[in-house]
Amino acid sequence: MKIGVIETGGLTLVPLAVEHADEMAEVLSDPALHVFIGGAPYSPQALRARYERLVTGSSDPSVTWWNWVIRLREEKCLTGTVQATVIDAERGCAAEVAWVVGTAWQGRGIATEAARGLVAWLQEQGVQGICAHIHPDHHASAAVAAAAGLAPTGHWHEGEIRWELPSTHLLADDGGTEAGR
Repeated sequence: MKIGVIETGGLTLVPLAVEHADEMAEVLSDPALHVFIGGAPYSPQALRARYERLVTGSSDPSVTWWNWVIRLREEKCLTGTVQATVIDAERGCAAEVAWVVGTAWQGRGIATEAARGLVAWLQEQGVQGICAHIHPDHHASAAVAAAAGLAPTGHWHEGEIRWELPSTHLLADDGGTEAGR
């Protein structure tokens, strides 16, 4: 499987490139974005270094990091990211997904549209299981997950609730993912 461009109604999900770092550092600069995910905003230089690691890929041949920036076609600007860490196991592929949209673009349905596009694309690629881990107080992210077809489970990981597509067998709760964090 190879990462590709994903087109939705008003968005283009573009495979992540190091060149996106400067614009994305501004998009992700609001400290409020880190309330639920931890950490602090990256400087352009630090984000560039992070993107260099991400585009290089996982050192584990059974793990693939797919990362996209979200381009709002109408405004011709980047607004956030979506990502999937895909695990290739004997029983097939499963993915843990995540999304983040800059504060200036929140409340416009961008995260929902991007997450739906990502989940549909992963299913078209043959990924059998899709999950996300969401902080129990992050109601906006929970709404995005629900709109993308995921449902909360009774499983917790590092203080977050595991959401998954119903009736699927997914990644084990044995650790976090670089692309999903």
